[in-house]
Amino acid sequence: MATTRTAVVLSVGLGACQQQHSGAKASKTTDAAGKDSTAATSCHQGLPNRLAGSAAAPAQPVSAGKASTEGMVRIPGGTFSMGADNDQARPDEKPKHRVTVAGFWMDAHEVTNAQFRQFVQATSYRTTAERKPDWEEMKKQLPAGTPRPPDSVLVASSLVFTAPSRPVPLDNAGQWWRWVAGADWQHPDGPGSSLAGKDTWPVVHISWDDAQAYARWAGKRLPTEAEWEWAARGGQQNAVYPWGNEPVDAGQPKANSWQGEFPNRNTQRDGFYGAAPVKTFAPNGYGLYDMAGNVWEWCADWYRPTYYQTINRPEGVQNPQGPSSSYDPDEPTVPKRVQRGGSFLCHDSYCSSYRVAARMKASPDTGLSHAGFRCVRDLAAQ
Repeated sequence: MATTRTAVVLSVGLGACQQQHSGAKASKTTDAAGKDSTAATSCHQGLPNRLAGSAAAPAQPVSAGKASTEGMVRIPGGTFSMGADNDQARPDEKPKHRVTVAGFWMDAHEVTNAQFRQFVQATSYRTTAERKPDWEEMKKQLPAGTPRPPDSVLVASSLVFTAPSRPVPLDNAGQWWRWVAGADWQHPDGPGSSLAGKDTWPVVHISWDDAQAYARWAGKRLPTEAEWEWAARGGQQNAVYPWGNEPVDAGQPKANSWQGEFPNRNTQRDGFYGAAPVKTFAPNGYGLYDMAGNVWEWCADWYRPTYYQTINRPEGVQNPQGPSSSYDPDEPTVPKRVQRGGSFLCHDSYCSSYRVAARMKASPDTGLSHAGFRCVRDLAAQ
């Protein structure tokens, strides 16, 4: 897991995020209640280990703003089968279960650099990646006697994708991710990089805490996982992707993803190496852009790999809000929130997370160079 609050890399025990096909072996773990659970593979799993605990001072409070529906799409309520059962489905996407959601407003596209800049200018907000890790906060959640890391490690930083120069095994994510001091939403590739000419690109290096702060300022909120998947389906029932069932690389480019050989060679058949401006590709049936690929998007829900099992009932469930707490068997002591939609790094050989049912998990203070968000608003708040 990549955590912008820490920049404290203790070791490089890295793993892969490999696509779970039918017949693939999944690791068995034990959840907090002592029951066996099947751990879901994560595209963010196995990134550099770090000291646990809050490393940055608490984010500054942000006053709630008045929302506008400008730039939003009205999503009708409805009932659908949430989750996946095809050969790409991962364990935490099962079982498919009946869900009903009420109607809501949703941003037509991911929050852009220009929109996030307005928020920062209005509030003087500093993102998680911009704040120096706080050792006094960190050590409260660490074993007694844990030595203090050197000041050279306790610096504001974030993880940046850096492609290797040649093919590499997909079992070591450290071969394409690296900590970069000074990487943040204004400097997505680190010091020296900028947002010049990228006002309409999605903002990245955004933690869940940052996304929450923006949503509150905008008078909105983050979508529940159920709302996000219902919206991504665009009115289709049981389709694999927002556009239907045609494979991502068949026909004309339909989303911003990785083409070629991951992680060293991107043919850029879709026209982009990294993120793309919002609204570059065709919208789904609801008029929503980039519900597949481009950048990961935060949801409101806590993550548990077995959550779908707990709400799978014949009569279905209405407006699920996710579990009351988080549990990730890969990192039992680290709470996680859900992310959806995949990113420009997704490729079938490694991570097919541009599927509408694909789930991801990250600690609330995680930020990477391919993670952003969009907001929703209740119809009743109109």
